[in-house]
Amino acid sequence: MIGKIKNMMKFAKSIDFNELEKLSKKVDLGEVIAAVSKMDEKQLQMAMKMLTGSKKKKESPPINADFYGVEQKLSAEDHALKMKVSAFLEAEVKPIVNNYWLHDDFPFELIPKLAELNICGYVYEGYGCAGGSSLMDGIIASEFGRIDPSIATFLGVQSGLAMGSIYLCGSEEQKQEWLPQMQQLKKIGAFGLTEPEVGSGTAGGLTTTCKKTADGWVLNGQKKWIGNSTFSDITIIWARDVDDNQVKGFIVRKENPGFSVEKIKGKMALRIVQNGLITMTDCVVPESDRLQNANSFRDTAKVLQMTRAGVAWMAVGCARGAYENALEYTLKREQFGKPIASFQLIQNHLVEMLSNLTAMQTLVFRLSEMQDEGLLKDEHASLAKVFCTLRTRDIVSRAREVMGGNGILLEYNVARFLADAEAIYSYEGTKEINSLIVGRSITGFSAFV
Repeated sequence: MIGKIKNMMKFAKSIDFNELEKLSKKVDLGEVIAAVSKMDEKQLQMAMKMLTGSKKKKESPPINADFYGVEQKLSAEDHALKMKVSAFLEAEVKPIVNNYWLHDDFPFELIPKLAELNICGYVYEGYGCAGGSSLMDGIIASEFGRIDPSIATFLGVQSGLAMGSIYLCGSEEQKQEWLPQMQQLKKIGAFGLTEPEVGSGTAGGLTTTCKKTADGWVLNGQKKWIGNSTFSDITIIWARDVDDNQVKGFIVRKENPGFSVEKIKGKMALRIVQNGLITMTDCVVPESDRLQNANSFRDTAKVLQMTRAGVAWMAVGCARGAYENALEYTLKREQFGKPIASFQLIQNHLVEMLSNLTAMQTLVFRLSEMQDEGLLKDEHASLAKVFCTLRTRDIVSRAREVMGGNGILLEYNVARFLADAEAIYSYEGTKEINSLIVGRSITGFSAFV
């Protein structure tokens, strides 16, 4: 009885008596008091809760985009490196990327800071490289993609395509000359394969030519969409030998006569990446700068197989960045008096995003395990590239959707992922080309033209 009286007193104190006069015009206060007096203790507590609301703000669980805990399989050393990379990206890259993305410019001040991380050429043995696992290399690519796909692409071109071409196809002298400097980012590299009129047909249709002469090799032709090329020290150029019709690789220095680069402008994706249109007019390259172990497109394909796996990881990072920012937004954004994360339709979008992201994470994790075990084939890398970039498009679209109109503003950190996902979807082999690589593997029929 005493408890009931106390609760009634609390109930009475909760009423704003200045509002009683207004309230009396709407309800019969006598009936209300009579009804309250008949309430038991539990009913009074419920009434108090309805009137006062919960004074303790509901705390949301921490944002966990690694829902199946795949990163728990990392060693303590690898986990420490991941956290170091993540801390760097949060502190040095995230605060500035929107501005650089908006102005189609590159943050050159980041290059020496990136060098200090000592992650460039992470999987290579020797030449100052770490000799680390493909799995950890993928984790690093994903972390970069989670903060900014453009900076991730810069690193992918430098570490994967450019250094990888020299590491896999160069002579020992070429490796010694270039890899240590590129590992420290003292020399920047680019990779020139795609052409203005030849994208997917590079295996047999390169129009850029090379011809052996007494002075070395003469290169003629154009390359398009070449990342880093506007400021790179060297560009790996792939050209068709007019004498034997085989694809060969060259280290072309920026000061080579007959070599020029024009910046590609007006992009809607990866705007921080400085893509160039390269023109070579009787560009002379000495024999010493021909990649000595690149004698056919199969050698080029070795580089692409390795880096295609990295693109799949980068797509995972892009998707993860969009998901994390969208989830955080829905937890803070209120409509109708409560966070929009509490609504069913928003939760459905979030779960769809997390489902795709989790599938992507488990796929690329196994992909890198196969790479470390020496089991990786072209079709494995192609399947990962197809699936991850396709699912990334869906995730970034849903991330923008749950943010409504704010989703198209850079300041909310999803619009950039939405745009950048389109470039990741297309480069390093389109969905169609990679699908045909997988299709050839599972059917035995080549459907290429």
